[in-house]
Amino acid sequence: MSEATDRPVDGDAWADACAEDLASEQARRRARYGPPPGSAAEELRKLVDAVADKVSSLRTPLLGIAAQGAVQQAIRQARSAVEPVIERNPRVFDHLAAAGGELLAAYRSAVEGQESRWTRTTDGASGAADPAKKPADDPTGPRDEGPSGTERIDLD
Repeated sequence: MSEATDRPVDGDAWADACAEDLASEQARRRARYGPPPGSAAEELRKLVDAVADKVSSLRTPLLGIAAQGAVQQAIRQARSAVEPVIERNPRVFDHLAAAGGELLAAYRSAVEGQESRWTRTTDGASGAADPAKKPADDPTGPRDEGPSGTERIDLD
């Protein structure tokens, strides 16, 4: 027992306080934003279920009985194909989601770089460069900034 507080000393008070703060913050966020998203495998399972429910609820006169049966059969086949993969390899979907995020970031970086090169060589929104500013044979012109597309090479 601690003499100052008459409570048992069971560990690091700072760690206990941090854990309490974290738990209260997580509870506040759950109350405000709802539950956090699950793993990628769980989210894929939810997506398949939601699509299956939506498609099966669509009862339009354009689809005949046979077409609705075919759609429901396709949904059952998709679900039976996805479920074993999710069960055997749930972390694969987490890795695929992370890889997709990295590919998106790489694409965004490439596009932003190309856009900055385009806007650096043009005046205004018209996109036309002012030819009076740099002559065509100027070595610092936009042609010397690296590959900017395809170039035909005569092999004869």
